[in-house]
Amino acid sequence: MNQPQTKLPADIELSVIRALEEDIGEGDITANLIPPQTRGSATVVSRERAVVCGIPWFDRVFLQLDPSVQVQWHVEEGQLVDADTLLCTLEGTARGLLTGERTALNFMQLLSGTATIARRYADAVRDSDCQILDTRKTIPGLRAAQKYAAAVGGVTNHRAGLFDGILIKENHLMAAGGIDHAVKSARSMGHQLPVEVEVETLDECRQALAAGADILLLDNFTLEELRIAVDLNRAQEPQALLEASGNVSLDGLADIAATGVDFVSVGALTKHVAAVDLSMRFVFEDTA
Repeated sequence: MNQPQTKLPADIELSVIRALEEDIGEGDITANLIPPQTRGSATVVSRERAVVCGIPWFDRVFLQLDPSVQVQWHVEEGQLVDADTLLCTLEGTARGLLTGERTALNFMQLLSGTATIARRYADAVRDSDCQILDTRKTIPGLRAAQKYAAAVGGVTNHRAGLFDGILIKENHLMAAGGIDHAVKSARSMGHQLPVEVEVETLDECRQALAAGADILLLDNFTLEELRIAVDLNRAQEPQALLEASGNVSLDGLADIAATGVDFVSVGALTKHVAAVDLSMRFVFEDTA
């Protein structure tokens, strides 16, 4: 597994460019109603308790759009804030502030939402040795950003994509000729990556352990089945790492962690994310 890290994604500039192009196109027609010399200020407030995430994206929106806009932050990335907390103040041209408003807030609302739910899941297993993993179930084009936000929230990043991890799932197993053959084929490729196998039954769990898989993804196992899988794993040497997955809820997370599995992967961290409610309010010069 990739270790928790909050290094900014390499594609952040491109993501902001694409988002601005998507929103502005050939130009902000409505903003052109405002005299170019008109200036203003704005404040951004969180309307709910949340983990702040997305400051670098927010800043880059205005840096790319209008470098004269100044943003002053009153909170830090990763900080848990209460409802009605002032996050930042902005000053600059009215056109720049208004044109960048939605794109900047979209990034902040999405990434803060991801970080906030990730924090809740991480806190739920804080007293155990179990780690929460994110998944590839992300918004297309924003995977790196969402995985960054998940790490800011305190969970561990699973593989970034198909290029940096071997995860042999059900359909791979059918196409590759079964668990033992698939694991041997993965070893023969010469990669130094751990080999992970998805299993759906205790019999498949035994097969994957016998085949020497490094990690087992225990898909939709009951709590009792998870405990049996942990016992089976402990009875062999070397032991594999065990990852529970499938319809994981926040309420049942502590019980899953208590079975002794090493990881719980949660697609909802990035798939079912709800945007944090942020509000941007403006004050403009009197141009009358």
